[in-house]
Amino acid sequence: MLRLVVAAGLLLPVGAGPTVDARDSAGGSGAPVPAMSALSVPGRRVLTPGGDRLGHAPVARPYTGRYRLAGLLVSHDPVSRRELTCGAVVLRSHSRSLVLTAAHCLYGDGHRFDRIVFMPAYNRDGSGRPALGVWPAVRFWVPKRWRARPYSTAQLPYDVGVVGVAAGNQQLEEITGPGLRPRLTRRGDSLSHLELLGYPIGGSYPGSDLHRCVGDAVEGGAAGPGVLVTHNCHAAPGDSGGPAVLGRAVAGVVSSSSPLRDAAGFTVMTRLTPRPFGRLLAAADRAMAPRTFTR
Repeated sequence: MLRLVVAAGLLLPVGAGPTVDARDSAGGSGAPVPAMSALSVPGRRVLTPGGDRLGHAPVARPYTGRYRLAGLLVSHDPVSRRELTCGAVVLRSHSRSLVLTAAHCLYGDGHRFDRIVFMPAYNRDGSGRPALGVWPAVRFWVPKRWRARPYSTAQLPYDVGVVGVAAGNQQLEEITGPGLRPRLTRRGDSLSHLELLGYPIGGSYPGSDLHRCVGDAVEGGAAGPGVLVTHNCHAAPGDSGGPAVLGRAVAGVVSSSSPLRDAAGFTVMTRLTPRPFGRLLAAADRAMAPRTFTR
């Protein structure tokens, strides 16, 4: 059934939400709240303890462990002049300065986004300052296929990006602790009890608080490397780019979802595969190596 859905092109990009200003952690920009059904994930399918109608539940503060590694990524589209927010997570790497997110949070409609920053463990704690600082992007990498072709459901397996960040002479993992290791999978692999982390926006979601959703994921039937799909979580605006976590590893990033008006919503994740993700990670790690990189 899901193969038919993908082939029919009914999947929609989750879309990044309105910006959350690092100086004003209240978040939001007055953007219209997306329409939601009364029940987007049937109650019997919600696996998250305390999960709401999308399967989401807020993460308790202070953020520790893997939650400390997730954060908010803000980018600017120079064509539309919009600022966008996405989820992201710190990757374990030799360079210790890499972040994982979705390609559509970095590059869209044939052009690069700019003014990209990452704020690990971001939350609305009343201080108005990101607890672990603001980390500007130095470079980012997305698959060539994502850059070369217009958006379509066939692009979903390539909706992944790696960002190199720097703040002074510090390395990101010196501040956050060791990042998540990539969990590489191949087309057809299924994963149980993934934890999707993100910053949803709209309705009761402020866009500045980390939420989690637990889901089982199966092969989604897309072309090439394939994608992971869960029927236990329904991604909302702002969830884009958030990691799909499995223990101390990350297996994918939130890419797309069915429309929020869908009464049986689902979420599509771009899985981490040896190609293209493995090649992106290797290139980024070489470029950001301390011996070769200077700010």
